[in-house]
Amino acid sequence: MKVEEVPQDGGYLKNTHLRDIYYALDDEGNYRQVASIGWEPKNDALNLTWDLIAEDAEAVRQDVLAGKKSPLAYHMAVRLFSVGLLASYSGISKKNIRKHLQAKAFEQIDEAVLAKYAETMHMSVDELKKLDR
Repeated sequence: MKVEEVPQDGGYLKNTHLRDIYYALDDEGNYRQVASIGWEPKNDALNLTWDLIAEDAEAVRQDVLAGKKSPLAYHMAVRLFSVGLLASYSGISKKNIRKHLQAKAFEQIDEAVLAKYAETMHMSVDELKKLDR
């Protein structure tokens, strides 16, 4: 691909300072780095991915509303936290996190543990206890 052919299709990077880097041939036949604000196929893939994440989060949200899961499960889904990732960032054991994903167990968590979860997910304890939609 030549420098002038590097895609600039906008999308997720359009209104940010972030850029993708592509390697392209300049007029002298040398490869150089060229910044791009996006490429349509990549934008389509990202849109599809975020739509699937939103669908999964909505399913978890419905489980929370039905009393099958805790609000923690919803906030993890929205923020793309797995049990292992949340454990490594929060210092809370995987076993306890799995337990806290249950609605009844979540209601019994003490404030210090709730504060750890909230801090890890950059939210307040009040926000953690409820659904944001």
